[in-house]
Amino acid sequence: MEISTKKNSKTNVGSSKAKIQKFGSFLSGMVMPNIGAFIAWGLITALFIPTGWIPDAYFGKLVGPMITYLLPVLIGYTGGKLVYGTRGGVVGAIATMGVIIGSSIPMFLGAMIMGPFGGWVIKKFDGLVEGHIPTGFEMLVNNFSAGILGGALSLIAYSGVGPVVTAFSNALGSGAQWVTQAKLLPLIAIFVEPGKILFLNNAINHGIFDPLGIAQVKEVGKSIFFLLESNPGPGLGILLAYWLYGKGNAKESAPGAIIIHFLGGIHEIYFPYVLMNPALLLAVIGGGAAADLTFVITGAGLVASPSPGSIFAEIAMSPKGGLLPVLAGILVGTIVSFLIASVLVKRNSSNIEEDTFEVAKTKVTEMKAESKGKKVELASNAPNLIVFACDAGMGSSAMGESILKKKIKDAGLNIVVKHSAVSEIPKNAEVVFTQESLVERARQGAPDAEIVIIKNFLDNKVYDEYIQTLIK
Repeated sequence: MEISTKKNSKTNVGSSKAKIQKFGSFLSGMVMPNIGAFIAWGLITALFIPTGWIPDAYFGKLVGPMITYLLPVLIGYTGGKLVYGTRGGVVGAIATMGVIIGSSIPMFLGAMIMGPFGGWVIKKFDGLVEGHIPTGFEMLVNNFSAGILGGALSLIAYSGVGPVVTAFSNALGSGAQWVTQAKLLPLIAIFVEPGKILFLNNAINHGIFDPLGIAQVKEVGKSIFFLLESNPGPGLGILLAYWLYGKGNAKESAPGAIIIHFLGGIHEIYFPYVLMNPALLLAVIGGGAAADLTFVITGAGLVASPSPGSIFAEIAMSPKGGLLPVLAGILVGTIVSFLIASVLVKRNSSNIEEDTFEVAKTKVTEMKAESKGKKVELASNAPNLIVFACDAGMGSSAMGESILKKKIKDAGLNIVVKHSAVSEIPKNAEVVFTQESLVERARQGAPDAEIVIIKNFLDNKVYDEYIQTLIK
């Protein structure tokens, strides 16, 4: 277990990476809360379009309006809300309607621009008039300012922003289509797989590939872009190699990680296994490239983003007659990643972890507390609130919270444990559990909190050792 406190003087270490992660997290933050809506649209598309599983012209009428209006407006609202709460979300949604009407293609990119911009504009306006509104006129000013500014932004977006974004989106789509047709798409794994390990996975998938994929689905009914980041194959190959050839805690935790990764779709679970041995980047890149090549050759594609990237989600989002190509790519990616990773894991025998005396003492304390049915007395430094933070606040942080909460309960302690996105850590958090690559951002969000670095979400030793420090 590594602990980094506010006294740590390395304030500038990793700042550039933190800024990139923060921007990527902001992009994905506009999409991830609305994944349910994307899945609903994907299922309706897969079922009812003319080439779907059960073609139905009546229900198929939902497909167009949902992708044209509902999804971009949701993104615009969420983007504005990220900047300035509900008020910013409303203005962001109004502004987004301008780019929707002013374009002939789904305006996801436009929504990602106008939504936050609308939130920023109303935030600045409120800052300017704060303290200058006559008593009794607050509601009038608030409602009309939102309406006037939102309407003005909508007009600007309709006449100016919409056409520009449309041209840019068409150029981007044409470039992506050319890369796909030229069979060069597998090379994108060189950038995607390392980017995922740096916790840019949500930004890559939902900020870049989702808009491209949705535009492609509208034209041909499926898209390969939904498979490029979400494919669980390369990560599965890494975990299988650790399970068979690893040592210590990495080997013991690998089977549980496989279930969480492949079935649960939380890909962050395998990132620490790669970071323990950076040479394994070769394995995930090789597996990703091989899988992408298989997808290209077989014409694989999905109808919507499979989020989380579970094998069940990949199957559910497969179009009629398109399941086997999807499974083939995942299988090839797993095999290639496993073969490369096996060699690298066998050579690295230094990561052997055994239970320590402190862990044993914690276990004894837990059993003693349970047997007596009473609470354990807390140490003076015990916190009231512990937060487990990850990039998006939905996957690994929720899993870490669940494990740590159970252990704290079993130890007879009365401490609140929550999970959150690293950019939304509660101000009253006293201890923050997070991964090393997110420490800089966690410290920015909670400068007074104790930062506990965790390398492996399933490493019980880290939790046990920490709990031992909380008991007198």
